[in-house]
Amino acid sequence: MAPPRKHSTDDILDAARALVLREGPRAASVAAISHASGAPVGTLYHRFGSRDGLLAAAWFRALERYQAVALAAVAAHSDDPVEAGVALAETVLAFAADQPEDARLLLAVRRSDLLDGDDGALRERLYRGNEPLEAALRQIARDRYGRADARALERVTRAVVDLPAAAVRRHVRGDGAPLPRWLAGDVAAAARALLRDGPSAGRRESLATPSRRSTSSRSSG
Repeated sequence: MAPPRKHSTDDILDAARALVLREGPRAASVAAISHASGAPVGTLYHRFGSRDGLLAAAWFRALERYQAVALAAVAAHSDDPVEAGVALAETVLAFAADQPEDARLLLAVRRSDLLDGDDGALRERLYRGNEPLEAALRQIARDRYGRADARALERVTRAVVDLPAAAVRRHVRGDGAPLPRWLAGDVAAAARALLRDGPSAGRRESLATPSRRSTSSRSSG
């Protein structure tokens, strides 16, 4: 059996994450992460390949932790797209409460700011990391509205991603203050209301703007 690593990957990624959140991505150099984690510079390059690879690993770890919770929540309500969406919205708040540093990393730091170099493969992997969640959003849209076109997907995304993320972003701070106890209920109620709005699956909805003539006719009638 191989001996345990002296500097665990999680400890290194925790140190990198703390630097990014405290001082910004530009401050998280390999030397700074080495100093913060106690891991030698050579160990960091050997394990992660580059500074970009190290910060991307911290991002992927946070994203994978969130997606595991989010996709399980959706699967638990696969028979009801409205409740699946509400459960997905609720996971944003639950994750922020359970893993506040990872939540701050995902909500407050742009992926592009993590990368200094021109590693196209790493950049593409960063931007494709949300594909499992995007697939879940498309399925909710199809089940709720009978289609996953741009407007249906926008409705779902606004309700279960944009709304809870904005609510959490306003409250997630570096001072360790917990989220307000009432916030989860408010977000769930708002997400449910948005998802219940609009046509049901199987009903077609006209996206055309009424002509001026037809509008005038209705007004004069």
